[in-house]
Amino acid sequence: MGKEQIVQLIEAALQAREKAYAPYSRFQVGAALLCADGSIYTGCNVENASYPASNCAERTAVFKAVSEGKKDFLALAVMGGVQDGKRLSDCMPCGICRQVLAEFAAEDLTVITGASAKDYRQYTLGELLPHSFSKKNLQ
Repeated sequence: MGKEQIVQLIEAALQAREKAYAPYSRFQVGAALLCADGSIYTGCNVENASYPASNCAERTAVFKAVSEGKKDFLALAVMGGVQDGKRLSDCMPCGICRQVLAEFAAEDLTVITGASAKDYRQYTLGELLPHSFSKKNLQ
């Protein structure tokens, strides 16, 4: 994955972050998911007063893509928030989001986390979720 594509994904995730609905945590998260056909689906976190009813940015992006018939993913960028003018640590996908990604993506899916196109880290899904539970476990 080239630097230009990484920057494009990060920028899309940052734009999605601006749309986050996070009145309780005030921690806005944006995600951008690159599909094999070059399309990008974005998502933001959507909180709810009943916390378990909330949804993460990553799952929002995946569900949007899947609802449009896309199931072949190459990369995901997740950009976390800033609180009181201070950058917080990287916003890593939670366990549920990692499991949802594992349903549709290979272990070599690129996962980019950070705060900007100049401040990010790159992982594979396999690094973030080793020994995942998948379809193969149900056969």
